[in-house]
Amino acid sequence: MTRRIPRAGEGKRGPEGYLGYLVRQAHVAVRAAMDKALADLDVTSPQFVVLTMIVAYPGVSGADLARLTFLTPQTVNLIVSNLVKAGAVEKSADPDHGRILRLQATEAGEALLKRCKARIGPVEEQIAGLVGREDEKVVRRWLAAVGAKLVGER
Repeated sequence: MTRRIPRAGEGKRGPEGYLGYLVRQAHVAVRAAMDKALADLDVTSPQFVVLTMIVAYPGVSGADLARLTFLTPQTVNLIVSNLVKAGAVEKSADPDHGRILRLQATEAGEALLKRCKARIGPVEEQIAGLVGREDEKVVRRWLAAVGAKLVGER
């Protein structure tokens, strides 16, 4: 007798599943959709997240960027190196702490991020379309609270 594995949304992969599993399932699905949307730009979702944070927080250090993106410092270093090679990001020494490198997006990096956001927009709309506007606000607050609580930033 062959047992059928439940599809996403069914059984323990549905409303009766563990919250942590459901959050992970959603994360994996969103990441796959983002990677697919960004593929023709030769950008991965972690690169998109790193570039987004560099543009949002100009002058951020690699260590702070790792904390912001929930990536290891080694992974951030590799991503930043690739973004520097691509001409999207530049590094500069911190004037007060010579060992700290500050990261800044170049014009090319900001243009790349704009193209990435245009590709990610439909993914975001698809996700938001699963709930109404008011529920989306609740979901956003809940996700932010989960992150803050479990990361210890509260």
